[in-house]
Amino acid sequence: MEFFATAGNVPVHINDSGKGDKTLILLHGYLETMYVWNEFADALKDFCRVITIDLPGHGLSCGAPVNTMDFMATTVKGVLDKCGVEKAFVGGHSMGGYVALACCRIFPETFEGLMLINSNPYADPVEKAADRAREIEDIRAGKLMSIAEAAVPKMYYSENLRRCDDKIIETIELCDTHDPEGIISCLKGMMERPDSCAQMENPAMPVMAIMGDHDNFMPMEKIMSMKESFPKVRFEIVENCGHNSFIEQADKDVSLVRDFMKI
Repeated sequence: MEFFATAGNVPVHINDSGKGDKTLILLHGYLETMYVWNEFADALKDFCRVITIDLPGHGLSCGAPVNTMDFMATTVKGVLDKCGVEKAFVGGHSMGGYVALACCRIFPETFEGLMLINSNPYADPVEKAADRAREIEDIRAGKLMSIAEAAVPKMYYSENLRRCDDKIIETIELCDTHDPEGIISCLKGMMERPDSCAQMENPAMPVMAIMGDHDNFMPMEKIMSMKESFPKVRFEIVENCGHNSFIEQADKDVSLVRDFMKI
């Protein structure tokens, strides 16, 4: 069921499958909406209750002047409260992973397990923060759709572009629903986010990281460094995919999620 509710003091666009002994809330990445999860969520609905949302500043959800990861995590908790969910697993793609980390840090009693999907626990390095600052200026100059047209295809392994073309086009077109100021607020929030490595070193709950072997934003050298740094985290490297493993190799990711949630 698709609906709107006030959560964390902002109106949020929500989709809730409504049935299942276990609950999974999925958090999308930067420039995406909850619709990016449609096919993935459908593949899990016979296994668990699945909730997806437009994160603050994206799609049809409102936000704050700065959508910090903590603010968005509080919104996620508000959504679970509205849906009557006391315990849930959380999976976050890219930016959604940053929010998922904040969820588990602030509300450890609520979350049974954390899945980082093509994401990482690090704060922005100086050069990345500078890139985001330039992107803010481009968005203010009316270039949001041009940014989306250039950025979204880069999320995919080049060999998967043709096969995933429909999803790429859908994601770009849905960027027209974003309030540019909301996207700017999220960029500011990502620039300000703290390092979350301590959570990965000594996690308060089970953690799984799903990575792609051809991720333009997470090279294998960085992924292997993460794996060595966080031995208590379950790492799964999915072959033949880029930054959107849950789309590019959906069957594999669905299988990993089902197995992880059996804990």
